[in-house]
Amino acid sequence: MSQNQLSADQILEIAVESLEDVKGDNITVLNVSELTDMMDFMVICTGTSKRHVNSLGQNVVEHAKSKGLQPLGSEGRDMGSEWVLVDLYDVVVHVMTEEARSFYDLEKLWDIKPEQR
Repeated sequence: MSQNQLSADQILEIAVESLEDVKGDNITVLNVSELTDMMDFMVICTGTSKRHVNSLGQNVVEHAKSKGLQPLGSEGRDMGSEWVLVDLYDVVVHVMTEEARSFYDLEKLWDIKPEQR
């Protein structure tokens, strides 16, 4: 199955499942389809440590690939980063430590009411 065969909602479900599988905390989905043409959804998740953040990002990539979806790109993995980004076309996943999430506050930056999962 390629990206063209998956809807944004299906890709979102893949992303959220993969974060839940590795115990991602405070998974938040922002519907940004009315604000940008670059993506439909932004998923933000908190990891408990840099290692957990990396594991969450890695699981998103592996889970997507297992469903036939090759991620467009990924940043911050395998670097001991506090923030990992995975681009799944219509869905962009941000995994951050609590400190990074508080500092960047993407929910406020996009200024929309998040949907809690």
